[in-house]
Amino acid sequence: MSKQNALWQTETLLTHAGRKGKAHSGPVNPPVIRASTMLFPNVAALNQATGTRGIYGRHGNETTHALEHALCAAEGAATCLLTPSGLSAITTTLLALLKPGDHLLMVDTTYDPTRLFCDGLLKQIGVSTTYYDPLIGAGIATLMQANTKVVFVESPGSLTFEVQDIPAIAKVAHAQSALLVSDSTWATPIGWSSFALGIDVSIHAATKYIVGHSDALMGIILTTAALADTLRCTYKQLGLTISGDDAALALRGLRTLSARLAMHRSNAHAIANWLQAQPEIASVLYPPLPGSPGHAIWQRDFRPEYACGLMGAVFRADITEQQVAALIDRTELFGIGFSWGGFESLILPTAPAQVRTVHADQWQAPMIRLHVGLEGVQDLISDLEAGFSALRGAVAIKAIAPPRIQPAAA
Repeated sequence: MSKQNALWQTETLLTHAGRKGKAHSGPVNPPVIRASTMLFPNVAALNQATGTRGIYGRHGNETTHALEHALCAAEGAATCLLTPSGLSAITTTLLALLKPGDHLLMVDTTYDPTRLFCDGLLKQIGVSTTYYDPLIGAGIATLMQANTKVVFVESPGSLTFEVQDIPAIAKVAHAQSALLVSDSTWATPIGWSSFALGIDVSIHAATKYIVGHSDALMGIILTTAALADTLRCTYKQLGLTISGDDAALALRGLRTLSARLAMHRSNAHAIANWLQAQPEIASVLYPPLPGSPGHAIWQRDFRPEYACGLMGAVFRADITEQQVAALIDRTELFGIGFSWGGFESLILPTAPAQVRTVHADQWQAPMIRLHVGLEGVQDLISDLEAGFSALRGAVAIKAIAPPRIQPAAA
């Protein structure tokens, strides 16, 4: 990133980073390169290119390099690696930084496929994992072992949205020569200053807000210069690559990221406030909302203007799963589907207690996860009103159902 880039506002960076500048003539966007083989005019040119990127399709091309440069500029990273999915970005990073005999501290709120990887392949190759309370903060020092090499954070956490004290955890990790790796998907590359907070590797499921249109799968690994060679070595050995078409879709999404987040944030605040007023809701899990768990740390460490639209809601303990299903089934604008970060609103029932090992008892009540999209907010509220009416109707039906007739005694 040039000195001029460093002075630009975020919106300007997103618009111009990864482009050739005013001297360029031709299309605004880099062409979509679809290539496996790269040709050279002679042996001398081939030998000169050997050892650099761009000598074979798997190593990238003009389209993928433009995306890498733009993402580095957006988050202030030295190196960007593009992978086929968010999960592959996580697994590649952990394989690069851990070896047999090492110990990993993994936040207990982690994305469930990450947990499966830790308990599966990492365990098979001799890496041990300890899951820790996301709210432990500096207390994580009590869990550090002589062989702890990586501390993994995710803030806010999956499903339950705990906000971690990243600077406190980073201080402890670095004091014992461990690295801090973050699943930063919720924050996006512009939602916080990850490296200034002490993060060494920032991972994103670009599938979500970066692509932004629910039409491509991708992961990204952003890191410091100190770790670039280590991560790239494992990345290349695993044979990871993405297509030029997907890179172009991600570049398209990145250009409008700040504009989309502004509407996601505005809509999400309105929905969160509306949910808070519903008598069936015990708690709204949306850190940007004043009064929501973790709000104070979120306000300290994140950039409020770039909050996203993903949140959770906890129902009263007496609300049944059937009632929650009635709510979800009744909505029309909130689609029922996994993932998030696209233009569309989504809703799912969640059960965090099933995938937690620390404080699972805190999450026994029925819950939902909502991704608030770019629809008109009054339409979204009306849709939820219909859903809550169905939830309440399920209570009424249950109340007036006739008693079961008992068979006569023999």
